[in-house]
This record gives sequence, C-alpha cells and structure tokens, in this order.
Amino acid sequence: MNILWSKKINWCILPDYQNTLLGHLFKNFNDAYAYKGHFIAGRVYKITVDNKHYYLKKFVMRKKVWVRFLSFSKITSEVNNLLLFKRLEIPVAQVIAYGQERIAWIVYRGLLITEELVNCQDLIWIIDHSPHLLRQADWVQKVSHQVADATRRMHQYRFAHGDLKWRNIMVDIKADFPQIYLIDCPAGMRWFRPFLEYRIIKDLACLDKRAKYELSKTQRLAFYKDYAQCERLNMTDKKRIRRILQFFYDRE
Repeated sequence: MNILWSKKINWCILPDYQNTLLGHLFKNFNDAYAYKGHFIAGRVYKITVDNKHYYLKKFVMRKKVWVRFLSFSKITSEVNNLLLFKRLEIPVAQVIAYGQERIAWIVYRGLLITEELVNCQDLIWIIDHSPHLLRQADWVQKVSHQVADATRRMHQYRFAHGDLKWRNIMVDIKADFPQIYLIDCPAGMRWFRPFLEYRIIKDLACLDKRAKYELSKTQRLAFYKDYAQCERLNMTDKKRIRRILQFFYDRE
C-alpha cells in the first residue's frame, strides 16, 4: 500500500498521568478505544481506575465521504478548545489523554479521556432535579457571574462556543461556592469580523433560550450587564439584546 494511505495513529497522555495506573492501562490508542466502561449517552462512557472516575468519549467520523474530506476532526477541535479554555482560565474538565486514527487526512476514529467533575451536574439536570437552587437569588447570581465571565473571555479572544446551552454548563452543587465548568465544545472556533458578531449573538441567544423560562427579566438583564461590563445599556447594547431575543423567534 502507498505510504500516503497507510493507517496512522496519534495518541497522547498528558505528562502528569503517564506514570499512573491509568497511563499504563491506556498506553496505546487501541487499548483505550476498546476499553469497556459504563455507558452514559451517545458515545460517552464512565470508567473507574484506581478509585477515580473518568469519562471516555469516542468519536466516529461521518459516513459520507465528501463530508470527511471537507470537515475538521471533531476530536482535534474538542481537545484544542478544552486546552484553549484552560489558557483563558475558563474552568473545564481536566484532559487526561486523546488521540485519533487516520488514513491520509481522513480521521476515522477519535478518543478523548477527561477527569470526572466531582459532584457536578449540568444546568438542565438541576432544573429537573434541584429546581430550588434556581429560586435562590444568591446561588443564581454566583452562577450567572461565572457564566458571564467565561463567555466574555471567549468572545474577547474572538472565540465562539457554537453550542453554549445549559446542558453544556456543569455546576458543583455540593460546594459552598457553586463553581461552573464548560463541557462539550467540538464546534467552537475563532472568528473574524463581520462574522464574529453573529456568532456572539448566537452564543448569548443559546444561553437565553432556556433562561427566559427559568429566570426573571431582572436576572437576565443582570447577566447581560455583567457580560458587557456595563452599568447602563447604550444603543449598541440595546441593539444586540434585540437580536438576541429575536434569534430563535419562530424556531422553537
């Protein structure tokens, strides 16, 4: 076979984990991909190693050949975005290991292992199972401030999440201070004007899509002011808010 079309596997375990039990257990891509864990959803599995829990997320590329040629690797995008968030000081799950299998430039399989976020649940889970938290003004304010800060840091870097929904925001519900974490961001990327503003509007609209049912207008406005770091809205802010409110109009 032409060397161009030979199978290539890239596998990386972060240095802090290479000499651990997990590092020895998952020393190569195929062993890690074949590992049987507890099924969670989609292609996500929960695994336990040395009394610690991790999440193993498998990626399988799209079946359509032309899409494979035109699209970027989801595993590469998600890993790069999680590492970017760390650099921007946005809380995320700790990346443990990642890799992919490719032939030429076509990626067929990918794998990402992250450390469990202990005592954390996503905001949709909280709505269904702990709705009393959303009735606590102080709790909502702390979570809202952190989400606003993380979103502002992304957008100042010209990065848009692309799927900034409540289900992709985790909160430590047992801590004295409800620390938030962002998860699941394979579609995020940097944008340049004039495309950036539309992506910013989409991110903020995704957040507000559920917020309008769960939070008061005062709380939603406080979130935007926190995000924009302003005490009073100017004309640019008012125009942006109108676009946010109209973004999903007739699409729900």
